[in-house]
Amino acid sequence: MTDNPTRKVEYGVTPPEVVASMAGIDFLRALFAGELPAPPIMQNIEPFDYSAEPGVVSFCSIPGFRHYNPIGSVHGGYAATLLDSAMGLAVHSMLPAGSGYTTLEFKVSFIRGMTKDTGMVRTEGRVLNAGRRAATAEARITDSRGRLHMPRRRVWCSRFRAPAPRECDGRLGQLDGNVVHRQGLIPAIATEFRFAGRQHEA
Repeated sequence: MTDNPTRKVEYGVTPPEVVASMAGIDFLRALFAGELPAPPIMQNIEPFDYSAEPGVVSFCSIPGFRHYNPIGSVHGGYAATLLDSAMGLAVHSMLPAGSGYTTLEFKVSFIRGMTKDTGMVRTEGRVLNAGRRAATAEARITDSRGRLHMPRRRVWCSRFRAPAPRECDGRLGQLDGNVVHRQGLIPAIATEFRFAGRQHEA
């Protein structure tokens, strides 16, 4: 992630012990500053002009032809990735060192499509509530004219203790006892998928 869309970005996965050693807001600021590698998923988004404060994260991106679906518009997964990233990072910004999170439920409504001519869009995620075991956040996508493309949608995240370095074994985000439930809604089509994972306790 970068504030300069032309700057070369290094992609990779930050070692779990490094993530666990940092407060969430410090991790995000280091990530946005390029001091840590950007998550590989962001190669598809190429965000820039980021902002990170406790509980609020925003960034800009530009939808393009490479994001198109078979019917000639930007794929809904592009918007879902923006929203999920903004909400997840907003929750992460509130976590103390040694904590992690995972999405429990994520709902999206699409009200205005995007094309390669839409131009820059801004995604903002904001935490509504952060408890000891769960957090709730919302996000929205607007274009350069201030028009809303995706209304504020909520995500429910579960908090857990990050694994100690000796337990990481090079793996991130293993969760147990949580069913991750995501539901995406687009006009006339509803999709749903689930997966179970392992919660990691230090």
